[in-house]
Amino acid sequence: FVLMVLGDSMAPEFAEGEIIIIEPEGLARDGSFVLAWHREEWTFRQLLGRPGDWRLHALNPAFADQPLDDLGAVRGVIIQKALPGRRRASKRYI
Repeated sequence: FVLMVLGDSMAPEFAEGEIIIIEPEGLARDGSFVLAWHREEWTFRQLLGRPGDWRLHALNPAFADQPLDDLGAVRGVIIQKALPGRRRASKRYI
């Protein structure tokens, strides 16, 4: 499925207004960009860590990391981003 990036928590890699493509069945691993249901809200972050020590990391240093008990909260892996109207501005992550 497709979502639009809102806010600046994932800047500079992901700018507000960019479109991200999420693969719900994607393999989440250390370093993946993921969509997660965390603390009763959807969040887009980078997954860092290892089993038993996962965290959701914002690329913008103004936002703190969020500990994650397990990968059950991860609902999809970002596989591509694009800037609306600019086909050449797309980037793949897998």
